[in-house]
Amino acid sequence: MEPGISNQSFIFSYTDFTLLGFPGISRWRPLLAIPFFSVYLVILSGNSLIIHLIYNEKTLHSPMYLLISVVFAINMSVSTAILPKFLLDLLFQLNQVSLTGCLLQMFVIYFMSLCESGVLLLMSLDRYVAICRPLRYHNIMTKRFLAWLTVIIIIRNCFLICPLVILTSMVQFCRSNIILNFTCENMALLSLGCGDTTKPQIAGLIVRITVTVLDVGLLLLSYSTILYTAMKTTTGKSQHKALNTCGTHLLVVAVVYLCALASSIVQRMETTISTDVKILFTALYLLIPALLNPFIYGFRMSEIRKSLLQ
Repeated sequence: MEPGISNQSFIFSYTDFTLLGFPGISRWRPLLAIPFFSVYLVILSGNSLIIHLIYNEKTLHSPMYLLISVVFAINMSVSTAILPKFLLDLLFQLNQVSLTGCLLQMFVIYFMSLCESGVLLLMSLDRYVAICRPLRYHNIMTKRFLAWLTVIIIIRNCFLICPLVILTSMVQFCRSNIILNFTCENMALLSLGCGDTTKPQIAGLIVRITVTVLDVGLLLLSYSTILYTAMKTTTGKSQHKALNTCGTHLLVVAVVYLCALASSIVQRMETTISTDVKILFTALYLLIPALLNPFIYGFRMSEIRKSLLQ
């Protein structure tokens, strides 16, 4: 690997990197291919099965199930951006990545993660209209309205993620070219930077604050209103169905954000947590929602469960 040279400061800046996930168990790393390949296989099969079911079952052609299928597509996209490269590393030591490839992987992971947050927000809006404004549901939740909201989410995510990736690309990486992670995670890459890394760190902080305050705040507001309305205006079977559907969505939301919160906390415990444990929590944050979502929706959503049994 030949480091590039900055014309301005004459400081070496690496342009090729080595991804080294779980360095503390280097002797046993090839064995990690078994659980990670198994997880990837379950993610692909489970998510694609539900997407296929929703696409082919006409009774599931509603905004809620369309949004669920989008979540599953995002899950497969994030997993595919990470796991094939990591499996090649574990089995054949093909762990080299260029700076461009690393930044591209970073963009895909963060962009898709924000898209997942946005889709979960749209799902809460769909349930809010269905339960709190049932007579106007079909007039409000149209394909045109969902398309516009999707475009807004994509634009928002580009405005949040592009500056982060661009600012990270301008950092000079002269400390090392070994990324102690199995994926190009922003904090792991910036730890190799020399000089001022304040701007990309601030950009990353803005992304976290925006998603946490805006998306989580709106989700809590929406579902609290939904639950209050369901308890107040519906009874019997209708109330049970509304609470079960919202409970399923809330369970998915909890899995996504709790995994992200746990990973964020562990990453900042610099002295008390080993590198391998931090990498494990990164893997849990990126893969556990994709692994569990098909089971959560498959078992808890009666329409999906009945279609699967048929």
